[in-house]
Amino acid sequence: MELRQLAYFVTVAEELSFTRAARRLQVVQSAVSTAIRALEKEVGAALFVRDSRHVRLSDAGSAMLPSARAALAAARAAHDAVQAQHGELHGSIVVGSMLSTPGVDVAGVLGRFHRAHPAVRVRVQYSPAGSQGHVHALLDGTLDLALASFPRRPPPGLVTEPLATEPLLLVCGREHPLSAGTPVGLADLAEQTFAEFPEGWGTRDLIDMAFDRHGLTRQVPLEVPDYATAAALIRQGHVLGFLPESIVARQPGLIAVPLKDLKPAWNVALATSATRPLSRAALALMAELRRGAGEPDAEPAAAR
Repeated sequence: MELRQLAYFVTVAEELSFTRAARRLQVVQSAVSTAIRALEKEVGAALFVRDSRHVRLSDAGSAMLPSARAALAAARAAHDAVQAQHGELHGSIVVGSMLSTPGVDVAGVLGRFHRAHPAVRVRVQYSPAGSQGHVHALLDGTLDLALASFPRRPPPGLVTEPLATEPLLLVCGREHPLSAGTPVGLADLAEQTFAEFPEGWGTRDLIDMAFDRHGLTRQVPLEVPDYATAAALIRQGHVLGFLPESIVARQPGLIAVPLKDLKPAWNVALATSATRPLSRAALALMAELRRGAGEPDAEPAAAR
């Protein structure tokens, strides 16, 4: 069993496509298919279930995946140990990020890190499931580290540290009845309609928890995956929304509505697996992210 075969197997398992896996590995598709067939022959079981349109892990493949990832991680650690003797960092890092990270200048961090460690490959990933998706990816070994938001207690199996916090503002359009600026309580909002982000995203979970604590429900007929769409809906005047303070400052036509009994603030945290050791390169990137906290961030696109 070769490390190359394991790397091809893990990549196909993550992409669920031989074509996309070959593109990511920068090899021809036939090389990926040949390596997987050889690996299946060696372990004596089919690792993927294939048909003309889909690829999915078989039971044997699902059982093998954690060990394959662990073997590759051990190989990378061994390689890093040798390279450390020459004082240069090598390897690759997979980072989960939110599309917007107020308080953490991700682009600035990545630029400085690349200039200092040009031999390290960094791949940033976003999750449709928001921060909750990053949790699953950290636990199953798909991510090395992640920037995520945890309104609730972080789940077991992770190590987290806060990097930044930002207030969330209740906002409406100029035509909304609440635009006069009279302070409102959560009970006043129970019958209002909201444009929100999907469940599992940090900002959404934070506000849902606040309503739950007061025994209140609200109407969320509109779920959107980015700030621009949320702001555009809110500006129309028929829905409310909760947006980070820095976003409100950049979106014209939004009116902040004072809250009497709530001062919500969402956090950006750095999260890693509690059981899987990190490479020297990943540790160096974490240190750079800590230094980057508090710097101005780039124009944001969405809240996760």
